[in-house]
This record gives sequence, structure tokens and C-alpha cells, in this order.
Amino acid sequence: MKPLAVSLGDPAGVGPELIGEAWARREAGRLPPFFVCGGAQVLREAAKARGLMMPVERIASPAEAEAAFERALPVLGDGDGPYRPGEPDADGARLALASLEHATALARGGDAAGLVTGPIAKALLAAVGFAFPGQTEFVADACGVAAEDAVMMLAGRSLKTVPLTVHVALAEVPALLSTELIVRRGRIVAAAMRRDFGIARPRVAVCGLNPHAGESGRMGREEIEIVAPAIAALPLDSSLFRTELFAPLLAIGEISSFDEAIAESNRTEYGLTAGIYSGSDEEVARFFDEIQAGVCYANKRTGATTGAWPGAQAFTGWKGSGSSGKGGCGPYYVMQFMREQSRTTIHAPVSE
Repeated sequence: MKPLAVSLGDPAGVGPELIGEAWARREAGRLPPFFVCGGAQVLREAAKARGLMMPVERIASPAEAEAAFERALPVLGDGDGPYRPGEPDADGARLALASLEHATALARGGDAAGLVTGPIAKALLAAVGFAFPGQTEFVADACGVAAEDAVMMLAGRSLKTVPLTVHVALAEVPALLSTELIVRRGRIVAAAMRRDFGIARPRVAVCGLNPHAGESGRMGREEIEIVAPAIAALPLDSSLFRTELFAPLLAIGEISSFDEAIAESNRTEYGLTAGIYSGSDEEVARFFDEIQAGVCYANKRTGATTGAWPGAQAFTGWKGSGSSGKGGCGPYYVMQFMREQSRTTIHAPVSE
């Protein structure tokens, strides 16, 4: 496996210290080999300030990083400068930019397995000619990815978080939100969860912008006018349409025909309840005949799929929902299958 390329970040920031700590814990964390682009002296002094016993070894190419990694922190390139933590300046910004450009080029060229970026001072970078809001946009441009398709993910073991807007003032966020943005980013995230994390059926939740998600418009209407339509535009193969969730959550999907509605409804592994609203007797009859669910309603005013009468109506299901054994609990259940009938047969007398 090829090593990771690490950019130094601003030499006055926490990047050099974090890199030193990462190397010092390489065995405990079972980290893959990595090398840093430039900043050998900065890294030595940062390690010394942290009390770390960390040799620094210059390498001539990424191919030498793996062998050197066990005994020292590999550093590629001659760029360097003084270590003055907490005192960022233009020279430090130039060093950070040179390191970022070098590490990105190596990753793009296939000499490194991936890119890890140290934190930067954006204002100082802009002052020395950095033309991007942040490193996310820089890397996207270097990889030929459109800015609107560049997604930043904060990835933990159990939760991955993606901000819809990045590197903008908080006051500008509401105006930047759109249904199209949410849908586009949501689909990118879902694809990444499957491709990069091996999650076959990722669950993507969209946070509200306002307190209490707007409280039905009382504290803002972005959730009603922007977020809800985006959720409605989720692809029909989203896990929200396939997973049985006993939670106050409603997934809404667009379909193009009655046939598609029946087919998509029947694709789920479960079949507890189902409902339809229609003024067509033919559609209602088809719904009852073709839907794969145990409790079905048509034009129910108090809830499309809920509200069975306990003790009177049977409550059962099909497929994955049919194992409860409650299908015969109602006292009138058996009677639904009975037809009362009095039968009398009179035979003529047998003559002798």
C-alpha cells in the first residue's frame, strides 16, 4: 500500500503538533505509513515542545516513506521555516500553501494513497494568493470536481455529518439553502456511504435550520419551503422507504403512475398497514387486490394507514410483519369468513 501524503498546515497552528502526536501513536493507532510535505525543522521543534522523542528523516521520494516510517517521521521536500506557535505570518502561509499543493499533486499523480491536510489560516492564505474559500474547494478544483459537488464530511465511527454550506458567514446561510442543494448533496453522501464506507443501505437525515425545525413555520419557514420538498425528492430506493421504523417519521416519494405506486409500496420487506386516497372505485378495488399488507384502508379521514379498532378489527400483516400472531385477536375475526345458511333437505318416501 502506498503511503499517505500529509500537508503541514500553517506552521504557527496546531498542525505540526498533531502530526507529531500521530506519528508517536502510530503503533497504538495502527496507522498506515505517511509522510509530510516540507517543514522538517518546524516538525522537529513542535515535537520537542510536546516532549516527543520523534526523529525526522528526509526522504527523496514517497516510495521511501514506508521503510523510514518505523524509525522516524518521513519528510519530503526542502520547504521550511521557523516554528512560532500562535504567531501566523505571510511566510508561514506560503509554506502551508506549498505543502498543500505538493501533497495534493502527489495524491493526484498516484504516488500517495490519499491526502491528509493540516489546518490553515485562511485569511493569511488569501493574502498570499490562495483563491479558494478553503482546502475543500482547492482539492475539488485540483481533482476536476465542480464546486457544488465538493462535499466536506466529518466522519466518526457511528455518525457522519456533512454541512450543506461551508466557509460562509452564518448570516448568509439561509439565502444559500435550496431544495436542489439538499437533494444534490444528499445523493452524493448516500453514494459515498455505499462506496467508501461499505454501508449498503445508508440512512441520511436532514437537520432543520431553525430552532425546533421551525415549529411548523412559527420560527422560520425554511423547513417547510426548502427542506421538506428536498426530502420528498429522495430516491425511491432510499432506506427510509424500505425500513420499518416505529417513529414519527414520514417519507414522501414522487411516482408517475398508479402501477408504480403499487409496485414501490410492495417492494418493502414489511406489510403491516397500507392506505389509499382515491375517488376511483376501480383504483380502490385494485389497491385492495394488489397491495401486500394485512390492514388496509381507503379514504380514511383520521389516518391513511392507522387507527384500527382494538378488540374489533383484526390486526395482522404480511411478509416481515406477519409473525405477530395477532390476526385472530378480534372477536369478529372468524365471523368475517362465515356465511350463515340454513339447509333443509326433504326426501320423498320410499315405496315398498
